[in-house]
Amino acid sequence: MASNTQGIQQLLAAEKKAAEKVGEARKRKARRLKQAKDEATEEIEKYRGEREKQFKDFEAKHIGSREGVSNKIDADTRVRIDEMNRALSTHKEFVIKDVLEYVYAIKLELHKNYRQ
Repeated sequence: MASNTQGIQQLLAAEKKAAEKVGEARKRKARRLKQAKDEATEEIEKYRGEREKQFKDFEAKHIGSREGVSNKIDADTRVRIDEMNRALSTHKEFVIKDVLEYVYAIKLELHKNYRQ
């Protein structure tokens, strides 16, 4: 019986060592995965920064600065408004005259559905 108990004790000790080794292996694997994830995140951020820099360089080279575009739009808008104001001042009297003639020209006629 003593040898039986000793064999059981050895089996329990071996099982405990195996469980510890498996636990350590899992911890190492988790550390490696976390380290790989951190490295991948760092690499992604580095790549993102490079691509953003390339895009900003491209944008500045081909489109110009946003202020330049904004100023061009403002200048075009001012030119168009000035053109509209000139057209208004040139045609204002003629349009008012035509509208008043249309209002004053009253034609008296019976409606086509009127029956006597």
